[in-house]
Amino acid sequence: MAETTYTVTGMTCQHCVKSVTEEVGGVQGVTAVSVDLPTGAVTVTSEGDPDLAEVRAAVEEAGYQLATT
Repeated sequence: MAETTYTVTGMTCQHCVKSVTEEVGGVQGVTAVSVDLPTGAVTVTSEGDPDLAEVRAAVEEAGYQLATT
Protein backbone atom coordinates (compact mmCIF):
# COMPACT_ATOMS: atom_id res chain seq x y z
CA MET A 1 0.00 0.00 0.00
CA ALA A 2 1.13 3.53 -0.79
CA GLU A 3 -0.03 6.77 0.77
CA THR A 4 0.30 10.05 -1.13
CA THR A 5 -0.84 13.50 -0.03
CA TYR A 6 -1.91 16.22 -2.47
CA THR A 7 -3.12 19.77 -1.94
CA VAL A 8 -6.46 20.68 -3.48
CA THR A 9 -7.53 24.31 -3.79
CA GLY A 10 -11.04 25.72 -3.87
CA MET A 11 -12.73 23.49 -1.31
CA THR A 12 -14.86 25.43 1.18
CA CYS A 13 -17.41 23.02 2.68
CA GLN A 14 -18.31 19.41 3.42
CA HIS A 15 -20.00 19.11 0.02
CA CYS A 16 -16.61 19.91 -1.54
CA VAL A 17 -14.99 17.21 0.60
CA LYS A 18 -17.62 14.67 -0.47
CA SER A 19 -17.21 15.51 -4.16
CA VAL A 20 -13.43 15.21 -4.08
CA THR A 21 -13.59 12.00 -2.01
CA GLU A 22 -16.00 10.36 -4.45
CA GLU A 23 -14.12 11.37 -7.60
CA VAL A 24 -10.63 10.53 -6.35
CA GLY A 25 -11.95 7.33 -4.79
CA GLY A 26 -12.94 6.22 -8.28
CA VAL A 27 -9.36 6.32 -9.56
CA GLN A 28 -8.12 2.81 -10.31
CA GLY A 29 -6.12 1.34 -7.44
CA VAL A 30 -7.29 3.87 -4.85
CA THR A 31 -8.50 2.16 -1.67
CA ALA A 32 -9.13 5.16 0.61
CA VAL A 33 -9.31 8.96 0.47
CA SER A 34 -9.03 11.31 3.44
CA VAL A 35 -9.64 15.06 3.06
CA ASP A 36 -8.61 17.75 5.56
CA LEU A 37 -10.79 20.73 4.62
CA PRO A 38 -8.90 23.48 6.53
CA THR A 39 -5.56 22.66 4.87
CA GLY A 40 -6.81 21.27 1.56
CA ALA A 41 -4.74 18.12 2.12
CA VAL A 42 -6.07 15.06 0.32
CA THR A 43 -4.40 11.82 1.38
CA VAL A 44 -4.82 8.93 -1.03
CA THR A 45 -4.17 5.33 -0.03
CA SER A 46 -3.67 3.05 -3.01
CA GLU A 47 -2.35 -0.30 -4.09
CA GLY A 48 0.61 1.40 -5.77
CA ASP A 49 1.64 4.92 -6.68
CA PRO A 50 -1.48 6.58 -8.12
CA ASP A 51 -1.24 8.09 -11.59
CA LEU A 52 -0.91 11.87 -11.08
CA ALA A 53 -2.81 12.63 -14.29
CA GLU A 54 -5.74 10.47 -13.16
CA VAL A 55 -5.82 12.07 -9.71
CA ARG A 56 -5.66 15.55 -11.27
CA ALA A 57 -8.48 14.68 -13.69
CA ALA A 58 -10.63 13.35 -10.81
CA VAL A 59 -10.07 16.51 -8.75
CA GLU A 60 -10.92 18.69 -11.76
CA GLU A 61 -14.04 16.58 -12.46
CA ALA A 62 -15.14 17.41 -8.91
CA GLY A 63 -14.68 21.10 -9.73
CA TYR A 64 -11.42 21.87 -7.93
CA GLN A 65 -7.72 22.22 -8.70
CA LEU A 66 -4.74 20.13 -7.69
CA ALA A 67 -2.10 22.56 -6.44
CA THR A 68 1.21 22.42 -8.27
CA THR A 69 4.37 22.04 -6.25
